[in-house]
Formats: sequence, C-alpha cells, structure tokens
Amino acid sequence: MKAAWYERQGAPASVLVVGEMAAPKAGSGEVRIRVAASGINPGDVKKRQDAFGVGMPFPRVIPHSDGAGVVDEVGEGVSTSRLGERVWCFGAQSYHPFGTAAEYVVVPAVQAVHLLDSISFEQGACLGIPGITAHRAVHVAGPVEGRAVLVQGGGGAVGQCAVALATRAGASVIATVRSERDKSVAQRAGAHRVIDTSGHSTEGIIELVHAHAPQGVDHIVEVAFDRNIWVDEPLLRLDGSIAAYATGDPTPAIPFWLLLFKNIRLFFLGSDDFPAEAKLAAARALNDTLESGWQGFEIGARFPLELIAEAHEAVEEGKVTGRVVLSVGSEES
Repeated sequence: MKAAWYERQGAPASVLVVGEMAAPKAGSGEVRIRVAASGINPGDVKKRQDAFGVGMPFPRVIPHSDGAGVVDEVGEGVSTSRLGERVWCFGAQSYHPFGTAAEYVVVPAVQAVHLLDSISFEQGACLGIPGITAHRAVHVAGPVEGRAVLVQGGGGAVGQCAVALATRAGASVIATVRSERDKSVAQRAGAHRVIDTSGHSTEGIIELVHAHAPQGVDHIVEVAFDRNIWVDEPLLRLDGSIAAYATGDPTPAIPFWLLLFKNIRLFFLGSDDFPAEAKLAAARALNDTLESGWQGFEIGARFPLELIAEAHEAVEEGKVTGRVVLSVGSEES
C-alpha cells in the first residue's frame, strides 16, 4: 500500500516520507479500513514535532489518528456484515504506530463508527479527536440540560463541536470567538449567543458575557486555560466547573482561593485516555448531532497523500481557515 511515515521527528519536509509498505491485516476484534480521507489535527503535528518531548514512541510512525473510509476486511469475532460499511474512525495512532495517512488502516472494531450516507468521508475524517474531546468537555461535570455553558473558542474545531453537542443536550450556550469568520461558525453550530472578544480586556469580556448571563455560567469549555482562567473564575457560579483541553503556558498560575471559595471543579482533558465508554458515547452523540442537522466542519484545504508535508506545514503555520484533510482514496471508496 501507499503510505506516509516518519522515522525521526522534525520539520515536515525533512522527516515525512511517502512510499510503499505492506498493507496491515485485521486481527481479532479489528477491522481494516480502505481509507478515503485522513484528518490532520494539531496533536498529529505536535507528535511529529516532538512538541511534548516524549520522543519517538515507535521506530516508524504513520501519522494521524482520525480518518474515514470503507471496511474491507474484518478479523476474528467481527461480523462480516461490516464489510463494505462506510465508517469514520478515531484513535488509530493512539498508542499504535500506524495511523490513517495510508491507503489502509486497522483499528479495533469499536473505533470504526458507522458514517451516515449523507456525510462525506472528509467530514468523517475530521470528527475523532475534536468531536470526542468536545463531548467529554461538555459532559464531564454532569448533565448540562437547562444550564448555562460558556464555550471559549467556539469557532475552533473542538469549540464548534462543543457548541453543537451542548445545544443538542439542552444547555443555554454562549460562545466566545475572535473573528467574524469564527462568529459565523459558532452560530452555524447552534450557539444561542456569540461574543467577539477581540480587542477587549479581561474586564470587558466579563461584562460582555454577564450581559447575556447576569447570574454567571455553570460550566465552561476552555481552549486557553492559562489566558482565560482570569475571565472564567469571575463568571462561574457556585459549584461551577471548567473542562480545559488546551493551554498556551504549560505551567499557568491560577486564582486558587477564589476557585476554592466557589467550590469550582477543574477537569483537565487528554483525549487519548478518556474512558472507553466516554468515547463510545461521544461517537453516538456526534452521529446523532450530524443526523439532526449540524453541518459539520468547513474544509479549508485538501492535499493528496503525496503532499502530506505541505499539509502539515499548512496546519503548523495557520495558513488555512478551516480543517485540513488528506485525500487518500476516492469518495466512492
């Protein structure tokens, strides 16, 4: 099969190789997917960069955890009825060497999720990491029906999923954004209120949110914990909660006593290690949300597998508005 891989970490043009290697075989409890599209997430880029300083987890890595395509082989214990099924997958390169930047990928059968006929492979390839992270971020502190939820960064990949999922779960959703483009994305995902925070001070942002939630908010989905904790704390009600999945500063300061006196719960979320049942619940909810009318992601750029280095550069450098995907096979795969 044709695949892209790296055997050392570094700049994309220096380390990413495209070539031929043996296609994997589905083992017990697994399915093999003929990949049509491979989604690129910031985490995939960071692994290749060694941004977290953990080094090479395997001698050779085929990148990307998320993808979509058609099941073409099943292992022992998996029903043959799954052959020919359109699916999206998650976690392909989580604790495994070979991800979706290849013509074929093998994953546990439970990580290959049915993809509705009305949803493109490109959309399916974008769902995994952001969608599962978003679902966990919305629900980790408990039910949100009837509660006020603030989604910081509501125009991002995780943010727009969080908006869609929280809205569908019955929350009153306020989203913050930093551009007109992101405002339209958050609105399309179903946010009840969208606030453009660009150019506003911390105090100004707090006032803008309080204008829509005078009593504060119950739960916050947080994309920039280090920067926004000083906004989040004054906005949270007693017994509120924050679910943070990213930070700019790896060792941020926090207003400990102010959070303590409100009995605030903090959840730090790393998607690779969510409980299995949480990932499956997220997959079901994402499919339900798409089926109910959420339009999904804007695809900002498509690259063929041969140009994976350029695709990684586009993600690294923020050259593209919207999601970046690799086109591996045809939409009819």
